[in-house]
Amino acid sequence: MNATQTGLLTGLALGLAGAFGGLGAFLIVLVLGAIGLLVGRALDGQLDVNALLGRGRDR
Repeated sequence: MNATQTGLLTGLALGLAGAFGGLGAFLIVLVLGAIGLLVGRALDGQLDVNALLGRGRDR
């Protein structure tokens, strides 16, 4: 399992642990899962954080 998958699963697990049901729980899981996915992709090197922040690699 790579860092992307680990980050996504961690975010989903934290969302499920903090959620108690309903639409609010769905949104919590969705947001934390997305955050976990982004962190995992950044750790894998598949996401350039500097490009997202407006600073390219050419500097």
